Amino acid sequence: MATARDSTTKPVEDHGESSTPGTVQSVARALSLLTCFSGDEIFLSLGTLARRTGLPKPTALRLARTLAAARFLVQRADGSWRLGPAAGLIGSLYQAQFDVHAVIEPVLQELAAESGESASFYIYEEDVRSCLMRAEGHDGLRRHVRLGELLPLDRGSAGKVILAALDQPGAPYDAIRKQGFCVTRGERSPHAASVSAAVTGTNGVVLGSVSISGPAVRLTVRKLHGFGPRVVRAAATLSYALSGLPATHMRSTWHPG
Repeated sequence: MATARDSTTKPVEDHGESSTPGTVQSVARALSLLTCFSGDEIFLSLGTLARRTGLPKPTALRLARTLAAARFLVQRADGSWRLGPAAGLIGSLYQAQFDVHAVIEPVLQELAAESGESASFYIYEEDVRSCLMRAEGHDGLRRHVRLGELLPLDRGSAGKVILAALDQPGAPYDAIRKQGFCVTRGERSPHAASVSAAVTGTNGVVLGSVSISGPAVRLTVRKLHGFGPRVVRAAATLSYALSGLPATHMRSTWHPG
């Protein structure tokens, strides 16, 4: 005979609504299985799926089989699971329809309006970075960096935060990781100063960096540190908005010649 607990919990697992108004818990749990995979993982065991989602194994198995019936998951002969062709189709459609510029531009405009300085988004490949987009504040240092100009990663805050996010060893990068942002003055250009934070995607994939920059004569170390939390918030907003995009998709918007 089923206990009172069994009779109340089983419908919640399969059909019940979650604690978040307007959502269905079983759908959320099924989708959580699809987000268990990281970029370097192809197959995951049922135990790993259950552990990462916090679901009991029987529930995880039932949901995985449902997703497999719709071709979102595929099961191997040894019982492990991989993403299926339907998941690949959804991903390709998402990337094809995703307008990176439309996501980044309003964040930069808000950052520029708040600071009065220039706000920029940088992408990188190997050992160089480039300014993909920029918004000018009323006090911004215009044309300090040209769009598409190739710049080193190891000079300037926008490049250093990328290196720190890529686990570059050394005390300076440890300090950046601890603080969450980087401040530089007169490092790449003697007349410029900036504060930057890294932008990351799913599973910590480094996508680039966001920066506030302006003339060094006006942007003191104290003022740059004051802008630090704003840059970190902007980076967090972009990290969330761009999550799910692979770094290759970001780089396809710009490629160093």
